[in-house]
Amino acid sequence: MSSLFHQRFILLVGILMASASLAAPRAQANDYRISAEDIVNVTVFNEPEMSIQETRVSSNGTVAMPLIGDVRVAGLTTTQVAAKIESMLADGYLKKPKVRVSIHAYRQVFVNGEVKQPGGYSYQDGLTVQKAVVLAGGFTERASTSKITLVTEDRPGVSKSVALNHPVRPGDIITVGESFF
Repeated sequence: MSSLFHQRFILLVGILMASASLAAPRAQANDYRISAEDIVNVTVFNEPEMSIQETRVSSNGTVAMPLIGDVRVAGLTTTQVAAKIESMLADGYLKKPKVRVSIHAYRQVFVNGEVKQPGGYSYQDGLTVQKAVVLAGGFTERASTSKITLVTEDRPGVSKSVALNHPVRPGDIITVGESFF
């Protein structure tokens, strides 16, 4: 009886671990760099009046924090921003502050070219080129599924050809080319 319980327990733990890893946002991995238009939450533990929720990163890459003012966050990971704010708060405001930074909403992905509704769309976990095209209303009748390019924020102005299953990150620009029959 205990062996059956043990097997079921191990199976349940495995299922929970697998579902937790699937639910974790991929773009918020440790290497994700915050940029303008992301919406962040900054929690200062045991100091709710110093915390900010659902704050959009400004076009100059900053967020406004109580007491310490504008903090430059663009180009930093959530861990780096938390450490920066902790350091600033420890400099005359709080003793041993603890800060957590999380992404509430990512900046948009842009889809243009031969799609029915070109424009900016909210980034979603697991987004691919094909899913972004669906968000943009699908292909037009003139679209070429083999002439799709992607421009990323880390390489502005450099477009590369991509397949429909290519992953998309916040801030990417997808262009669907025209087919010549």
